[in-house]
Amino acid sequence: MSVAISFKDIVKKYGDTTVIPELSLDIKKGEFFTLLGPSGCGKTTLLRMVAGFNSIEGGALTFNEKVMNNVPPGKRNIGMVFQNYAIFPHMNVSENVAFGLQNRQVSKAEQQRRVSEMLDTVQISVYKDRMPKNLSGGQQQRVALARAIVINPDVLLMDEPLSNLDAKLRVDMRNAIKSIQREVGITTVYVTHDQEEAMAVSDRIAVMKSGVIQQIGTPRDIYQRPANLFVATFIGRTNVIEAELAAGANGEAEICLTKDYSLPIPKLQPLMGSKQPMKVKLSIRPEEFVLSEDGKGIAGKVMNYVFLGLNTHVIIKLENGEEVEMIQQSASNGVVEIGQNVRLAVVRETINVYDASGERNLNRGSGL
Repeated sequence: MSVAISFKDIVKKYGDTTVIPELSLDIKKGEFFTLLGPSGCGKTTLLRMVAGFNSIEGGALTFNEKVMNNVPPGKRNIGMVFQNYAIFPHMNVSENVAFGLQNRQVSKAEQQRRVSEMLDTVQISVYKDRMPKNLSGGQQQRVALARAIVINPDVLLMDEPLSNLDAKLRVDMRNAIKSIQREVGITTVYVTHDQEEAMAVSDRIAVMKSGVIQQIGTPRDIYQRPANLFVATFIGRTNVIEAELAAGANGEAEICLTKDYSLPIPKLQPLMGSKQPMKVKLSIRPEEFVLSEDGKGIAGKVMNYVFLGLNTHVIIKLENGEEVEMIQQSASNGVVEIGQNVRLAVVRETINVYDASGERNLNRGSGL
């Protein structure tokens, strides 16, 4: 059966060094939950704590409210899929998938039934008698996934499972993994540093930095309303621009980007504690820049552009010397040329406004 997983004030130490300080997190039963972050952020350490491979120096890890801190790995009923697949080279596909069932002393007839069903689920039945050396990377990954799930684990753990595959196969396999997980309904904890991969497969994502969770949310929430500038710059591409939040001529809150270009954002009005301008930082996605049609906007010059079929990525140097990226549809009328002077307007409804430190998103909780 699938379980709910809870971390309550979890602490992980190596000697005198604390790598995870009092982390709390709840993963729902049947959820596809991803731990996302750069190398060294603690995501694999957290995964290994769930598996029982890492000790816990503080707090409690629970499965359905049962404390698991000191339960041996072999007693946790967990399936694991690793970066290197770890399938046995001397066994064929069926034998690899049946291995865990044999260890659990499942009857031969039941083994055959469950292996056959699982091979159908991961769509590799045709390869059941083939040896691993004669399989592609994607096929080997499906074998590893089938072997992990066939034992009916309470939790499926996946550690960078697609990093050894080429780009196209990664896309195919992440779609397959999500489809299989949804069909089986198993609680899944997935570790990756690839933000696009995380957004494609996850129900929810926890973005981590230095052992601390920066934000938990759906892929849409995290992309559209990043909690801080670290999340904004780690998830997708963004341009960070300094600006001021001030009261406009009618007293309404507005973002001042240049002397003659401001964006009214009324829902930030409660933050205007005084009439003094407030230093802020803006996170503006490349798709949130558009070429101005009325001559108003941020002045700049086109430095380069890259045609990528559906979209064209344009690099623009602003008057202050900073470079920003704009993405426009290749079929749009506003074709740009290198050296062209342009003015950029901003889609104000979707930009994110942060305090001067970049640690707090002023949009969050404002209803904007």
